[in-house]
Amino acid sequence: MNISIDLGKDILNIALSRGASEAIIRLQDRVYEQIVFDGGIIRSYGYSRVSGIGIRVVVDGGIGYSYTTSFDRDSIVSAIDRAISQARAMSRYGYRRILADAKGVKTRFSTEVRINPLDVDPTKKIELISKLNRDSMSREGIVSAITRYGFERDRRFIVSSYGAEAESDISIIGISHTAIARTGDAMERVYDQKTFVGGYEYIERFDWDRFVEEIDRLAISASKASTPSPGTYIAVVDNALVGLLLHEAFGHASEGDQVVSNSSVLINKIGEKVASELVTIYDDGVVEGGYPVPFDDEGIAKSRTTVVENGVLKHYLNSRYTSYELRQSVTGNARAQDITFDSIVRQTNFYLAPGDAEVEELFEDISMGIYLRGRGAMGGEVNPAMGTFTFSIGPSYIIRNGEIGEIVRGVTVSGNILEVLKEVDMVAKDLNITTSVFGGCGKEGQLARVGDGGPHIRVRKIVVGGG
Repeated sequence: MNISIDLGKDILNIALSRGASEAIIRLQDRVYEQIVFDGGIIRSYGYSRVSGIGIRVVVDGGIGYSYTTSFDRDSIVSAIDRAISQARAMSRYGYRRILADAKGVKTRFSTEVRINPLDVDPTKKIELISKLNRDSMSREGIVSAITRYGFERDRRFIVSSYGAEAESDISIIGISHTAIARTGDAMERVYDQKTFVGGYEYIERFDWDRFVEEIDRLAISASKASTPSPGTYIAVVDNALVGLLLHEAFGHASEGDQVVSNSSVLINKIGEKVASELVTIYDDGVVEGGYPVPFDDEGIAKSRTTVVENGVLKHYLNSRYTSYELRQSVTGNARAQDITFDSIVRQTNFYLAPGDAEVEELFEDISMGIYLRGRGAMGGEVNPAMGTFTFSIGPSYIIRNGEIGEIVRGVTVSGNILEVLKEVDMVAKDLNITTSVFGGCGKEGQLARVGDGGPHIRVRKIVVGGG
């Protein structure tokens, strides 16, 4: 059966007629294609699909959620009845939630796809990824390489008893590459990916040979490099690392459910200065380079939320539940991985706003510092309740007398995100936001596509380690 707004309306009427006082019907059809080459050999060519109906109901303040991947009437009615039974049980045992009043959005959003990747001959895609991977393996110094192609099309329909009739059709596509280089006993791994919102036309027009070669060359150079001396540095931080730090160390702390559960360093800090006055942070549903989220899985429009303005904390990210609990407006941040999950509070595209400096100006007047790069970052540990973080990042560079110097590897950064953001003294103009078809943000067992980024920034003090 084809999913549609009309089908959602029919299911909504059934849910309301069987005892729900409120209901949200989510319909989804998601396809994912991936090709993996490892060491010159094809490891996998996979195609997966998730298609079904998610149903959330409210009965006497209790909330129930169920889903079905079958589209026949009996399966739909059974899913509705399961959700209603759950809601009644929750209410009976006192687990009731008050949801903020909200108006559902009526909208349709789709990304432009000029060449449908699923119509492209699989042989053509395999040959491209194979060539990129084999070329990498042929470079002197590269001992291992993994190259991947990924495509996703995600169609979602939301219909609710409070007026939502929303449809989105999002396609993203990209290629990732991991290179491992060896010099003597030293090995260095560098990963990067490039994802576009759209169709196969982006694969055809991008210079993937250069993309892979740059990653390989960086890995080879880094394998020959030393590690930096541990200490506190003045640092220039690039776009990719700014996005990673903000998303992990600050973005999660700004999610309303973290605040409600007393698991955020930002509790009770609305109106307080939490960063330098040069720092403004947004969470935006639709922004160039990011993953499009025109509305959330409660059917609420997602526009730009100003989280921090000129260093002052202005707003948390909210679902209808956290909106009521925190006495703030609904922000359209209730998101679910797919119909097998109910929604939770998630970021969309979380980024630092650009400033007015040229990138070159950030390096001036630094007699001794470090240029921290995000390409090749391997993640780390964060504690949103404390605001602390530790990340292993990509190959970086020493700054000497205002100039970029030698490359260093094995770089880690750590600290408290609020302290680091208060040390920002310059912000460049070069805003860059990215997303990924190969991963996303993990939370409570769910993966959500997100975007993050920002401009280059200069930080007066940040703790750097090497090893």
